[in-house]
Formats: sequence, C-alpha cells, structure tokens
Amino acid sequence: MNRRTAFLTTLAVTTVLSLAACGSEEPDAPAKGSGKETMPTAPASSAPASDGRPAVELPSDLSYTFDWPKTGDKEKDAVLADSEQSIKAVDQAIVNQNAFDKAYLYYYEGEAAATTEKFVQNYVDHKAGITGSYRFYAPEVNVDKDGTASFSYCEDQGKAYVKYLETDKIEETEVTAKSYVSYHTSLRRDEGKGVWVIQEIVSQSGSEKCRP
Repeated sequence: MNRRTAFLTTLAVTTVLSLAACGSEEPDAPAKGSGKETMPTAPASSAPASDGRPAVELPSDLSYTFDWPKTGDKEKDAVLADSEQSIKAVDQAIVNQNAFDKAYLYYYEGEAAATTEKFVQNYVDHKAGITGSYRFYAPEVNVDKDGTASFSYCEDQGKAYVKYLETDKIEETEVTAKSYVSYHTSLRRDEGKGVWVIQEIVSQSGSEKCRP
C-alpha cells in the first residue's frame, strides 16, 4: 500500500504498525553532517492548513525525524516536503480512526489511496493507534520533465509501537531486521493543487539497504 510497512498480523500477534502494508511486496505485509540543510525533527506535529492543504495535527507522543537534506532543486525539494506531509497525514488518519480522513486523501490517489484506506481501516478495526518515534533517511528523488517523479527512502520503526486505544496498552516490540523498511513511490505533479501526489508505493520490510 503506501508508506510504512508493518501491520497487525492477528489480534494476538502485533508487529510495529506504520504505514506500509500498502503496495508492499508482502500483502500483509539524508545524511546528517553533510553541511546541507535538513528537515527538522517534529516531536509533536501540527501543520496548519495553507494554500488549500488540509491541516495535519498529531499528538505529542508521536515524533518524527526526516534525515533527508534539501537538494537545492525546487521540484525535488517539493517532492521531499510533500512526502513528509503525506506520511504524517496517514498517521493522522490512524490517530483519528478515520479511514477516509481528508488529509491523506489530499496526497494519495488511485491505487495508493485505495490501499492506504485498507491500511488505516485495519487499525480502526482493531481499535489500535500508534505511538513512539519514526526516522526517515537515505532519500533518492528523481523528477522527470513530464511532471512525474520517483522517490525512494528508508524508515527505522525500531522505536515505534502499536497502542490499543481501549486499554492504552502499548506493544513494545523488539528491534529486528524487519524494523527497517524501504519504500519506493511514484508521484505526479497535480498542477491544480500545486502538490506532488502519490500514485503508487511499494515497501519492503527487513531491507538490507536500510539496515544500520
């Protein structure tokens, strides 16, 4: 489906749930210190609506680090910025327990939107949320002249956990190879909205490329 891979395998057995089961190869399934400007960590995320974009508001028990430096290229940096918001927008849908939350639907379309809906609904069905911290790194972005782009990156889910909403119980899973996930997204520039929209996403948990 779309970004982060990790999902509820059963009611009893839980793996870190972060947006990726979508478009994943399994159906259930930017370097710091470079001297370049990096996108800051967001301990508690709140992005007000602007330019027609929906607001994204997340609780303080979720934090994000985006270790992907700006490239200096306007369109590539727009892909990075819009991808960051798309990731947070899906998490807002999980927090809101709303598989049709308008924020993520602003950034996803077609196959990516359909699989993201199913991914979020899985959390809703299990009355599960998310907590902890996520780190994103190793970005590779390419923009074509036809208004499309590809973006690959890694995610470290080692400090991210599932939280059951009825009991506030947190499933603190151990860090394993599957805690490191690679993503590859295909995007197009929506000129009407002025946003890079995700059309397809493929993820792989346990990616050797993403392991430390």
